[in-house]
Amino acid sequence: MARPKAELPAADALRALADGEGRLAVRVTPGARSEGVEIVDGKVLVKVRAKPEDGKATAAVLALLAQALGVAPSKVEMLRGATSREKLFRIPLEV
Repeated sequence: MARPKAELPAADALRALADGEGRLAVRVTPGARSEGVEIVDGKVLVKVRAKPEDGKATAAVLALLAQALGVAPSKVEMLRGATSREKLFRIPLEV
C-alpha cells in the first residue's frame, strides 16, 4: 500500500510566518504516523516518520520544509535546534 503524500500548506503562508531575515521557527514531531506541515495558531508544526536517531528526523524535517517551500533542500539552513523539537531555520523569502 502506497503512503499518502505529505500535507503541505502554501509556500507563501510559510514565508509569511518568517521574520524579515527569513528565520522560521518550527516545532517537530518525530516518529509520527504521517508526514506533513501544518500552520496552527501562527506556528509551524512539522510531523515526520523518521525517528530522532543520528539526525534522521532533522534531515527529514529539512527535506519536507524545502518541499513545502518549493526550493532545493540546500536553500534551507538550520540555525538552531539540531537535537531539540524546537528548531529555527533560515528560508529563502523569494523564489
